[in-house]
Amino acid sequence: MDYPLIADHGLIGDLQTSALVATDGTVDWFCAPRFDSPSVFGALLDHQRGGHLSTRPTVGAVTRTQAYFPDTAVLVTRFMTEAGVGEVVDFMPVDHPEVATDAHRLVRIVRCVRGEITFAVEIAPRFDYGRAAHRTSLTETGAVFESDGASLTAHLVREEGDGARAQVDAGDGVVRAELTLRAGEVRGLVLEAGTAPRPARLVRPAEVQQMFDETVAFWTRWLGRSTYRGRWREMLHRSAITLKLMTYAPTGALVAAPTAGLPEQIGGERNWDYRYTWIRDASFSVYSLLGLGFTEEAAALGGWLRDRVKEQQGGKTGPLNIMYRIDGSPDLTEEVLEHWEGYRGSAPVRIGNGAADQLQLDIYGEALDSVYFAAQHGLAGGYEGWLAVCELLDWLTDNWDRPEEGIWETRGGRQNFTYGRVMSWVALDRGIRLATDHGRPAPLDRWRTQRDAIYAQVMERGWHPGRGAFVQHYDTDVLDSALLRMSTTGFIAPTDPRWVSTLAAMDGELVTDSLVYRYDPAASPDGLRGSEGTFSLCTFAYVDSLARSGQLGKARVIFEKMLTYANHLGLYSEEIALTGEQIGNFPQAFTHLALIDAALTLDRLLEKQAP
Repeated sequence: MDYPLIADHGLIGDLQTSALVATDGTVDWFCAPRFDSPSVFGALLDHQRGGHLSTRPTVGAVTRTQAYFPDTAVLVTRFMTEAGVGEVVDFMPVDHPEVATDAHRLVRIVRCVRGEITFAVEIAPRFDYGRAAHRTSLTETGAVFESDGASLTAHLVREEGDGARAQVDAGDGVVRAELTLRAGEVRGLVLEAGTAPRPARLVRPAEVQQMFDETVAFWTRWLGRSTYRGRWREMLHRSAITLKLMTYAPTGALVAAPTAGLPEQIGGERNWDYRYTWIRDASFSVYSLLGLGFTEEAAALGGWLRDRVKEQQGGKTGPLNIMYRIDGSPDLTEEVLEHWEGYRGSAPVRIGNGAADQLQLDIYGEALDSVYFAAQHGLAGGYEGWLAVCELLDWLTDNWDRPEEGIWETRGGRQNFTYGRVMSWVALDRGIRLATDHGRPAPLDRWRTQRDAIYAQVMERGWHPGRGAFVQHYDTDVLDSALLRMSTTGFIAPTDPRWVSTLAAMDGELVTDSLVYRYDPAASPDGLRGSEGTFSLCTFAYVDSLARSGQLGKARVIFEKMLTYANHLGLYSEEIALTGEQIGNFPQAFTHLALIDAALTLDRLLEKQAP
């Protein structure tokens, strides 16, 4: 009872960082000044030591609802009691998001809609993942929490001279208050995080109303650029807003999720930090964003990806790392927060990511596929970019036939993963296409020779005659849902008998009630203890593959069933447990990207089928 369900949260943000708000009105995850910065509120990972902002009715019998203001990232949490109805409106103003800043605001408007309602308010920051002490000063206009190199100022929202019915006290670095409101009355807080403390000031309701109006206008104007007019408009638009919320505007980078340490199994050790940008996620994002008409975001993300290709500052495993910080830095040293108990006791809590230096050959295919796709949509790179592509592919021609850790970042040793070989084929194929389509100089004979060698090897060694399927790696008979992308990349036709047989094998081993596992860890040890849930992105990829293979009716049913696993706001974490509970980091970009891709494929094929 000390922790809300992972799914019982909404996401707000300002395109440089974000916060999670639970359905009970608690902000239990907020990092500043960036997504990958230390937390200010982290109660989601330790309810005692993590820190929080809470606003909730003092009575016990409460009905709670939560929804987004239409077509925005403004979150409204409502509380209904016998005595009255109140609501809390949370948002982060978006002001020049492309300019990196240390100052970020989180606005909380508290109002009584009907009758009378008393709220208990607590502001309890815990800087640097709860490791740094802070000083607290209280004034008539708010409070200032100051730590070394970080601060949080709480500005009160009320009219000047208004004798609000509030009782306030401070102790142990926490400010507590009780606030009684009657119908029509509005109060609130403007929290301002920064490196240096700012004095608290009185903020009038008219000022926060202006902030609200400007934030609503920003999001509705942005969403208005969507070109999607298909069957699942509400879900895809919510996914688009969620992806935008997870974008670091100064560089265009997209974090895999805004959270760290949320478990893939309650009580287990599969607890990773996802507040970074994976080459793989960035590549897939280009397709999804262009598919919805968001060309500026696709261009920015493609620019971030091209910069990594140009820099080629990877480590000993190749010219690219599998992930980077949102500013492009490769420093992701992993450490454990020993003093935090983890979500519902799921330890260890890790920050940083030790998988950053793994060899994962598939990233080169995903990167080149997105570069090629962007070029088809008028977003071609320049001369220096092409030289970098050539250098990358020259490295790949010499290194594709190596054991690797694979797409799932296993820590159980390297293998000859089939998916890595398939995506190496994609990288060379897209390089050849770019060179021939745009008249670019390239060692085409060498690239073609290696591309064809990969194809022959996968068909010979990646295919398991006994299973009647393509398998995870060359020395196993285990299936792997990563291979669902084989037909979408053009490596194999979606109606090829080998591919149809592979889909049938996956249906028998990896699919349970339409939900799809990545693979079977028991049959293919990955170096970690415990189990995991079904992967939502794999389920959406399965939908896409089924639709392309001609099983359109089955694909649509699975897609519609999968939509029922979203939370009350249309958000998805990484995985779904057997109980239907969402687990893993939340919300996860890859899942929402896969949802968009599956919906676009279904829409296109259903339109073709229509009389």
